[in-house]
Amino acid sequence: MKKTAVFPGSFDPFTIGHYSVVNRALNFIDNIVIGIGVNDAKKTLFSLDKRIELINKVFQGDPRVTVRGYDSLTIDFAKEVGANIILRGIRSIADFEYEKTIADANRRISGIDTILLFTEPQHSFISSTVLRDVLRYGKDVQCFLPPHVTINDLR
Repeated sequence: MKKTAVFPGSFDPFTIGHYSVVNRALNFIDNIVIGIGVNDAKKTLFSLDKRIELINKVFQGDPRVTVRGYDSLTIDFAKEVGANIILRGIRSIADFEYEKTIADANRRISGIDTILLFTEPQHSFISSTVLRDVLRYGKDVQCFLPPHVTINDLR
């Protein structure tokens, strides 16, 4: 059976930590659909199109990774793209508590399992929020960005 996962998030922007989770998951998942959830209540720095463009740049040439926006429940999006797994990265115990609750609800409603990958220690402090805040003040954020993305791409 082919293993296809949805990796959902706002990815505003996609960080080196997100990149690490996807690359590590590709060791045991055949295809990953990076799903950028649309949430009109959430103020984003980058447009949906810009986030899709940046993530596509990161994974250009790797047919196992696709990027799409969605405006529905993650489990409905997963079914729409034929995914049988939800992939999530966790940085802390607080992340774990939240993700476990969502994973339990998703499995109960849809039967879709969630795989949680702990971030690598060197990336555990990196979040899109931290990256946005540092970027706003004109600091160098290159060390937070995945390969193929530069600070100029974020302007």
